[in-house]
Amino acid sequence: MAGTILLEVVTPERQLLSQQVDEVIAPGSEGEFGVLPGHCHFLSTLRIGELRYRVDGQAHSMAVLWGFAEVTPTKVTVMAEIAEKAEDIDVERATAKVAEAERRLHAGGLPSEVKEAQISLEKARLRKKIAERTRKIGHA
Repeated sequence: MAGTILLEVVTPERQLLSQQVDEVIAPGSEGEFGVLPGHCHFLSTLRIGELRYRVDGQAHSMAVLWGFAEVTPTKVTVMAEIAEKAEDIDVERATAKVAEAERRLHAGGLPSEVKEAQISLEKARLRKKIAERTRKIGHA
């Protein structure tokens, strides 16, 4: 398809998405990067963040938790440790996970426990933000 690029998102468990898209914006470990059809080849590590993409001008997103992105002029392949489409995230569960992670962080502990709690909080806040935005758009 002219003017689109194939976006494939895979996790160790399954292929989550394989779709022609207009644009991809990914959470690279060195900062967000955008990809349009015809982009140069490159490989990037991914951090915890939001993967956004457009299909026929409509915005979509998913939570991505670490991984790699391989970009070619015709395809973006995201190999994520964990990925979840916005519409699949449960807002109430995500909100509960934020509260749980905040409690764990405030409880303190060993440096490794504090770091684990910080990562859990970052993941939970990301999922909650994406889910809430999707719910608002869906009910608008």
